[in-house]
Amino acid sequence: MGDPKFPVRKYDRPSHPWEGERIKRESNLVFKYGLKNKKELWKVQSFLREIRRQARGLQAKNRTGDKQSAKETGALILKCQRLGLIQENANLDDLLLIGLEDLLARRLQTVTFKKGMAHSISQARQFIIHGHVSLGGRRFTVPGYFVRKGEDELVAYSGASPLSSDMHPMRPEPGFVGVLQEKRQETEEQGRFGGRGGGGRQGGRRPPPRRGGPRPTAPPQAARRVPAAETNKAAETAEPGKKEV
Repeated sequence: MGDPKFPVRKYDRPSHPWEGERIKRESNLVFKYGLKNKKELWKVQSFLREIRRQARGLQAKNRTGDKQSAKETGALILKCQRLGLIQENANLDDLLLIGLEDLLARRLQTVTFKKGMAHSISQARQFIIHGHVSLGGRRFTVPGYFVRKGEDELVAYSGASPLSSDMHPMRPEPGFVGVLQEKRQETEEQGRFGGRGGGGRQGGRRPPPRRGGPRPTAPPQAARRVPAAETNKAAETAEPGKKEV
């Protein structure tokens, strides 16, 4: 069970914190799936890493004809089938082909958005945290819950939520499908993480002009430097007896 004062961390941090390609890839996934921070992404990565570790270990044990490994193989395949990650006639090799986005697509937040229950992936997270989404009549407030196979149709608005009314202004229009907003998300993602039209969060756009305050004035012009030849020529043409000021 462990000491409650020292909870066990359920994810592993990257071994090297400063990798440009990895940081950019993680930032894109966090923005695309509406995650709170990278810790939620690392938890999913650790879960996927554990599945692959078990699959590789069972592949080695199955070569020896171990009976216990055959039972563990069936339990692991059944677990991934319930999550909707693999097909029915799958084996250990198929477990190694599961991708990170396959798991992210099974989160309650992503399923809620793809069902058209929210205008954006961020709004879907807000609805779940505030208790507006239920699963099989039971209210769920965890956006990272993995929806099992067959539970997609059970995701709906909570009966005690004001969003259960069809006339609520925050509900999307009938026929709205969240999947259609992926193209818009990709466009926003390019502008945020340096896509077409320039880099940075502004996406190549100029910053808005400042309002109020004095207008910037042009810098004063520097005084013209008179060459020495012109000075000598002026002294020669001056009238005798007068000094040039």
